[in-house]
Amino acid sequence: MTSIFQTHMGADFGRLHPELRRRFSVGLDSGEACVGRGTMDRIHHGAFFVKPFLRLGGTRNILVPRQGHRVPFVIENYPYADSFGRETVTFVRTFQLPDGPHRFDATMVFNPERDCVLDYLGTHQHLASDLHMSAEPDGSLLIRSGEHRFREGLVDVRVPSLIGGEAEVRESFDESTGRFRIRVRVTNRHFGFLFGYEGSFTAGYVDAASGLRAGLRPVREEARA
Repeated sequence: MTSIFQTHMGADFGRLHPELRRRFSVGLDSGEACVGRGTMDRIHHGAFFVKPFLRLGGTRNILVPRQGHRVPFVIENYPYADSFGRETVTFVRTFQLPDGPHRFDATMVFNPERDCVLDYLGTHQHLASDLHMSAEPDGSLLIRSGEHRFREGLVDVRVPSLIGGEAEVRESFDESTGRFRIRVRVTNRHFGFLFGYEGSFTAGYVDAASGLRAGLRPVREEARA
């Protein structure tokens, strides 16, 4: 049984902490989904000019336009076959902020041509990012983004570095607490820090054979990789 993440990482997958290996083994072969529940210690933003872009992205569940501390958090990783027959895993994150829930949605597929995990962002998959995953010496997982593309109708363009964000995600398992720890940072090479969050959560595993929970699947699916 091989998940899209194991396919991408190859032998490096075996160097992850066992709890991370199980979490990133969710897929159609495993028949399991993973639901994490916890608290983000902090959600924070960069300079003031970032906020209009975050608010715009928030209308399509891309990033989170609010800041906060000790924010209740849920992440839902469900495998399914998309309308183009590709094995897909949801990364739907819900942050329960004082003004109500805010979602940050992503769906991931393996891209063999570029040997990466392709991360479609938002409810309509308008943005797509190449993700490259590797195991750190301590068994944690490091994810770095590569090229970003924007797709809408006939439009298919690479997002220039001037306005694009470079994401770095570090996820580990803390054996002393039995919790996963995560830190996400999105930066721009010209303007510095844009957006990030960090915190911890526990994970439970559920049978995925019955399909996706209502509302997890994107409204629109993009065929272009």
